[in-house]
Amino acid sequence: MPRHIKKGDQVVVTSGNDKGSVGEVLRVLTSTNRVVVQGVNIRAKHMKPSQQNQQGGIIRSEMPIHISNVSPAVDGKPSRVRFETKKDGSKVRIAVRNGKELHTLRGPRG
Repeated sequence: MPRHIKKGDQVVVTSGNDKGSVGEVLRVLTSTNRVVVQGVNIRAKHMKPSQQNQQGGIIRSEMPIHISNVSPAVDGKPSRVRFETKKDGSKVRIAVRNGKELHTLRGPRG
């Protein structure tokens, strides 16, 4: 299945508690079809003091959300993505909203 979301993309959360939030993709977990988005789906974990964490306390971190709940952001709005192969053989992702190229997936074949 092609991946419409890549690491470093700006995405909009389309459903859930953080609906409407915009953030950068930090990680893509392909085995579980989830992504970690900066500033979205923050969970607090209460940590006891230990050797590594002398102070302990509450640690906040981003948790993964399903890839179907995010869309690539184009001008701050969600957009669908289509794939196109250019004449030189390179494959690119194109935003359906405005037709702009998002990212080259593969270089020219030769």
